[in-house]
Amino acid sequence: MVSSFRDPSGRLTVADDGVFRQVFQSGLVNLNAFAHSVTVERHARANQIVGTEVVSASKDLTVLEHERIPFTSYPHEWPPHMLHAAADLTLTLAEGLLDEDLGLKDATPHNVLFRGSMPVFVDVLSFEPRSASDPIWLASAQFVRTFLLPLMLNRELGMPLAQIFLSRRDGVDAVEAAGFLSLFKRWLPPFLGLVTLPRVLSRFTKESAYKQHAAMNSETARYIVSRHLASLRKQLNRFEPKTTKSNWSSYADNCPSYTPEQRATKNVFVGNNLRTISPRTVLDVGANSGEHSFLAAASGASVVAIDSDEAVCGRLFAEARKQNADILPLVIDFARPSPAVGWRCAEQRAFLDRAAGAFDCVMMLAVLHHLLVTEQVPLPEVLAVASELTRRWLLIEYVDPSDPMFQKLTRGRAALHESLTREVFLQEAAVHFDVVDSCEVPGSGRCLYLMELRRPAA
Repeated sequence: MVSSFRDPSGRLTVADDGVFRQVFQSGLVNLNAFAHSVTVERHARANQIVGTEVVSASKDLTVLEHERIPFTSYPHEWPPHMLHAAADLTLTLAEGLLDEDLGLKDATPHNVLFRGSMPVFVDVLSFEPRSASDPIWLASAQFVRTFLLPLMLNRELGMPLAQIFLSRRDGVDAVEAAGFLSLFKRWLPPFLGLVTLPRVLSRFTKESAYKQHAAMNSETARYIVSRHLASLRKQLNRFEPKTTKSNWSSYADNCPSYTPEQRATKNVFVGNNLRTISPRTVLDVGANSGEHSFLAAASGASVVAIDSDEAVCGRLFAEARKQNADILPLVIDFARPSPAVGWRCAEQRAFLDRAAGAFDCVMMLAVLHHLLVTEQVPLPEVLAVASELTRRWLLIEYVDPSDPMFQKLTRGRAALHESLTREVFLQEAAVHFDVVDSCEVPGSGRCLYLMELRRPAA
C-alpha cells in the first residue's frame, strides 16, 4: 500500500482494492471547484482527467475512489516528449479554468500519469477558486521549474530527464540551471530569458512578491494572467522535443541481424502467439522502435514498452500518439531499473516493485544477449526476473553465441559464453517455464519461444 502525505487537505492511498483519496474539511473548497468545473467536465469526457466517484461524505471527511491508471510512471522515466505532453495538458487546463475564475494551485508533472500514450491529470485537489482581481498565477514558477527548464536543458544540452528528476523532485530553478551553462551561453536565447534574467532578478525579490496582488479590476487581472499563460505556451512550443538520433534509433529500420524474410518470420510468430494467448497487459523489454509493442497493442493488450535509449522511446511515444495505440514507452535500463525514491524511499516505487506480477505476458525479444554479454547478468538471473514480472506468459528470443551481433558484443571475450547453448538455455528456462511453442528463424541461429510460467506444486 502506498500513501501520500504532502497535501494537507487530503491523502491518497493506493491499495490492492482500489485508489482512494481522503479529503479533509480544508480541501472541500477545492473539491467543489473540481466537481463543478466546465473545463474539468470537458477534459473528463476526453479521458484526460482521472475518473472519480464519491464513496462517502460527511462534514469533516469525504472519501473518493479514483480509477486505477494501468501502470504508474514517473517523470524520471519519461522521454521528453511525455514531459512536454504533460506540460501541454497542465497549461491547457490552466487556460480553460481562467474563464471560470478557477485555477491550478500546483503545476508539476507529478500531477500527471499516462494511460498508454494519453496524459491524465490525477490531482483533483489542485483545482481551486481564484480571485477575479488577482493578476498572478502562483503556480507559474513551479511550471517553469518542473516543465520548461527541464525541457530546455534536455533540448539544448541533451540532459536526460532522469538526471534532473531523480535527485530533484521539484525540477530545477534558474540558479541551478545556470550552473549547467557556460558563461557565454547564459547570455544567449533561450537561456537569457529563462535562466539569466530570473537569476539576476531573484537577488532583488522581496517577500511581498509572494503575497496576493489586486489589479485595478477583474478584466485587467484576467488579461494579465491570460497573457502570461500565452507566454508560457509560446515557450513550451519552443521547447518541443526534437527527433534525435542515437546508436539504436535506426536499428529497427536498418536491422543488421535479420533479412526481411527472417524479420517477417519473427513477426508472424510473435503476432500469432499474441493473438492466441490474448494478454491484457504486456511488458516489452528492450522495445526499441516498438515493432512488437504495436503487435501486442493490436492484439488488445495494454503495453508498457521499456528501453534505455531516450531517443527511441521518444519516437515510440510520438508514433503511439499518432496511432492512438495503448503503449506506454518508458526510458528504463532493464539492468539498472528505476530505484525507489522520495521520503523513506516510499513516495515513488521502484520499477521492479511496480512491475512484479503486473503483466500477463513479458516479451524479451533480441535483448537476452545484451543482458548476458554487455551487462554480464547470469542467465538464471534473467529468467528469474522474467518469472517474477509475468503472471503467465514469456515470449523470449534465444541468440546463439555464434550470432554476429553476439560476437560483436563480446568484443573478443567469446570464451566467457562458450558454455551457452540452446540446450543450456532450455534447461535453465525449465526451472520456471514450460515451452508451449517455438520457431527457429531460418539461417540466423536464433530461436523464438513462447513459454508458460510453471505453477507451484499444490
